Amino acid sequence: MIVAVDGPSASGKGTLARRLAMALGLAYLDTGQIYRAVASKVLAAGKDPADPAAAVAAARALSADDLTRPDLRAEHVSQAASIVAAIPAVREALLGFQRSFANEPPADAEGVVLDGRDIGTVVCPEAEAKLFVTASPEVRAQRRHEELIARGADSIYARVLEDMKERDRRDESRAVAPSRPAPDALVLDTSSLDPDEVFETALAFIRQRCGL
Repeated sequence: MIVAVDGPSASGKGTLARRLAMALGLAYLDTGQIYRAVASKVLAAGKDPADPAAAVAAARALSADDLTRPDLRAEHVSQAASIVAAIPAVREALLGFQRSFANEPPADAEGVVLDGRDIGTVVCPEAEAKLFVTASPEVRAQRRHEELIARGADSIYARVLEDMKERDRRDESRAVAPSRPAPDALVLDTSSLDPDEVFETALAFIRQRCGL
């Protein structure tokens, strides 16, 4: 069983995907982590994330250890991840890793939950259940702002909001695998919903779709 959870940054899709995986006994993969790892490698090498050659080289050299790099949640890495993710050859290089995880789940899992930007449309269009989790840019920026403050990072809401809108523009307008709901996805706007409401709605949808 494959469950695809897509949506923009700070929409709540990661929290939801992890809860769903735990509730259903499925393996979980945050595909955004892969792109952040590529971005981190590019930045650490002193290269430009917009340079296709540097980004593709980092993607092809990606290892499991790179997924635990300490700066993956830093805001500058998140911004760089959006840039490398817009490079078609980078997406192609990482596609096989994601599909292998989906089709051959680790351990004894009977399925997977993958969250990202294009799981239901490109990576696993055959997924039995597809969700697209979103929220207004203002709500998502506030969530990210509070997250950064909680980590002890300096954060200005207006700047976070502008960065969020810019990232949305890149993700939605890229030529390959733009971020958008699959035609058969359940769209969940979390702007005014609490996490439990989102979880219960998503779980009921998945059970209905998968006959659980």
